[in-house]
Amino acid sequence: MLKSAIFIFIFVGSTASLFSKPQAWEQWRGPSRDGRILDQTTKWPSDLSSVKATWRKDLNEGYSSPIVTTDLVFTVETKDKADEVVRAFDRKSGNQLWETSWKGSMKVPFFARKNGSWVRSTPAYSNGTLYVGGIREVLVALDGKTGKEKWRIDFVERGKSGVPTFGFVSSPLIEGDFLYIQAGAEVTKIRCSDGKKIWGAMKDGRAMYGSAFSSLVIAEVAGKDQLLAQTREELAGLDLASGKVMWRYKVKAFRGMNILTPTIIGDTLFTSTYGGGSSLFTISTDNDGMNISKTWSNKTEGYMSSPITHEGHVYMHGRDKRFHCFEAKTGNLKWSSVKKFSDYASLVANKERALALTADGNLLLIELSPSEFKLVDTKKISDSPTWAHLAVCGEELFVRELKGLAKLQWPQ
Repeated sequence: MLKSAIFIFIFVGSTASLFSKPQAWEQWRGPSRDGRILDQTTKWPSDLSSVKATWRKDLNEGYSSPIVTTDLVFTVETKDKADEVVRAFDRKSGNQLWETSWKGSMKVPFFARKNGSWVRSTPAYSNGTLYVGGIREVLVALDGKTGKEKWRIDFVERGKSGVPTFGFVSSPLIEGDFLYIQAGAEVTKIRCSDGKKIWGAMKDGRAMYGSAFSSLVIAEVAGKDQLLAQTREELAGLDLASGKVMWRYKVKAFRGMNILTPTIIGDTLFTSTYGGGSSLFTISTDNDGMNISKTWSNKTEGYMSSPITHEGHVYMHGRDKRFHCFEAKTGNLKWSSVKKFSDYASLVANKERALALTADGNLLLIELSPSEFKLVDTKKISDSPTWAHLAVCGEELFVRELKGLAKLQWPQ
């Protein structure tokens, strides 16, 4: 009887320890790469009054989202318009553990320069390695504990091409032992262990403005696991093993500004572009292979903010600085917020609510309802621009300010 009691105590204790493991945010837009909180036990507060900063660190400029593991936080920055710097911080205390750097800077076009020529791609972390995309299209693999470089790929040197006009923007995707990225003006599969290129696809011949902005997604669509890519000019589904393009569709966008991460809704795909409006596409399979067709479109334009979905509806921050809600099945615009917000907002959803971090340092708590725009609460959390995507890990929020990193928290 005593042995049974001890076993139960150990089992319950170890199980509790497992479930209390801190949540992580190890890639662009979080665990499922779509801005959703997967842990359904996580409860958000009813308002934002209890959100408080626990620590803050000064950094140089950067737009990369923070990457959060169970015990570390990684950031990337551009220093003195000359070097790119990667830092690791203790998640609990904020103490810096290491930093490493390399030469890397450039100037983006004049019409985009008002927002700075800083590093843009958000890193990815997997199995102890951090994969960082430098603005001059250099991908560097770093040991997460020490910052020591494992390998690097210079896409410009490898492809004998110029640096893309806006730099390295797409954020790497890790699946198993492989990394997928849009760089070097193509979609590329790379082996994580040594950086070896497995395949390259959809080479665009270095168009006027260079490599794609959008980040890749892996999903099962129409019964097939595939890599979903949004290039500067089109949407496509690629075979993961071979890189073969299974379907593709030209997408209208001003100056190739296909920026959003593709949003998967069952066997359909939603996107919205600057100058091209919003559209939903249906992917299907027949005897000849996979096909894509446009289901609906409307004139509401996205810009840089990737949307979130909830119960058959798409919620998006648009080019007009307003929030919008579409019925995914029909494309009907259910509402648009009357108020304009900032130029950009990163969105994270948890069940029927979402947090939105706007580029002017405001945190919004929004109820996801198709009936009307419902702003539950708002709180100013930074006096600095906040263009990087918000990272949410349980009751902890990690905010990359233009020149800093802040950890905020609410009580559970």
